[in-house]
Amino acid sequence: MSGGPPKALPSTGPQSLRDMPHPLAGSSSEEAVGGDSTPSPDLLTARSFGDKDLILPNGGTPAGPASPASSSSLLNRLQLDDDIDGETRDLFVTVDDPKKHVCTMETYITYRITTKSTRVEFDLPEYSVRRRYQDFDWLRNKLEESQPTHLIPPLPEKFVVKGVVDRFSEEFVETRRKALDKFLKRITDHPVLSFNEHFNVFLTAKDLNAHKKQGMALLTRVGESVKHVTGGYKLRSRPLEFAAIGEYLDTFALKLGTIDRIAQRIIKEEIEYLVELREYGPVYSTWSALEGELAEPLEGVSACIGNCSTALEELTEDMTEDFLPVLREYILYSDCMKSVLKKRDQVQAEYEAKLEAVALRKEERPKVPANVEKCQDRMECFNADLKADMERWQNSKRQDFRQLLMGMADKNIQYYEKCLMAWESIIPLLQEKQEAK
Repeated sequence: MSGGPPKALPSTGPQSLRDMPHPLAGSSSEEAVGGDSTPSPDLLTARSFGDKDLILPNGGTPAGPASPASSSSLLNRLQLDDDIDGETRDLFVTVDDPKKHVCTMETYITYRITTKSTRVEFDLPEYSVRRRYQDFDWLRNKLEESQPTHLIPPLPEKFVVKGVVDRFSEEFVETRRKALDKFLKRITDHPVLSFNEHFNVFLTAKDLNAHKKQGMALLTRVGESVKHVTGGYKLRSRPLEFAAIGEYLDTFALKLGTIDRIAQRIIKEEIEYLVELREYGPVYSTWSALEGELAEPLEGVSACIGNCSTALEELTEDMTEDFLPVLREYILYSDCMKSVLKKRDQVQAEYEAKLEAVALRKEERPKVPANVEKCQDRMECFNADLKADMERWQNSKRQDFRQLLMGMADKNIQYYEKCLMAWESIIPLLQEKQEAK
């Protein structure tokens, strides 16, 4: 890694599937959360999956009636870029300009969030606000509460081992800035989450604290009610296609975790090797002072080792700043998907329990009770949203890892080419000395 003390940051000083409202939107006592599940009868058509990426049929709740503004907007020129689905983008969000704030009680970092949009939900074409990490955490929690059927992108880990990484160093803050920028861009690209009212508030409100205080007590009561209602149900069996998703996520997280651990060991060994190279090269330089005819070749070897050291330092930095963060993000991503899968299981468990309760009444009923139908609608919405988000996640994963692996291959090629050029550069010098003899 690059030497010297870390650079200081600038401081401020002391609808459901059939065009109906989404059954889970705004629900309280019947909202499904958490809960472990045990395998039991399929309620959905089973599908088998191979060892390759899961490709699931698209579907999910509509984004709602909101739509981009007319083509006469001043920001239409921003719509030249297309997203991965080929649809014109109408919302652009960036995270930049981290600043350190030193207060009496705490020291923290804020980031500038710049938003440009042609959507009618935004009163202005452009916004610029500053947010700290806990504001991003608030946004993610609100998205989980209001969109329980959807996969919410993960945030970078909040805590850092004290004494190992300086959370106010320029390197750490820049790594976090990139992760927060990716977090918002993933929400922006989502056809449902990007229209969420809390996301709009996060991007536009000057005073976010005022919105944070609203409804906190109500949400606490709702959360306790949900736990009471859903806590007693146990899932008999997860449908085969969702069981396959769960198995895939377990294997995926295990493989990435192993790669992450090995990659960290490799980087640690590269840093140790780099320290040795930096001590190794100067020895040839000091030795050259004692030699006559060998002085120039020895200086050449010293310079060659120095060039190799620089190339290795760049490779190590690339691995640390570009490779490891992607691995960790997708490990967190798999945990997020497992959480949504458990919520889906809880809704199915509730539906099964309601069906059993109806069967035990031994009464002739012309149709299924309304509360059972409502629960079935909620389960169908959960299934469709989860499958749609799984497909979207798979597409994103393939693109991210293709880019990551190609970048890693390119960086390694560059490293070995630089080392090869360094060693080849001293061969003519050594040959000249041999011919002179």
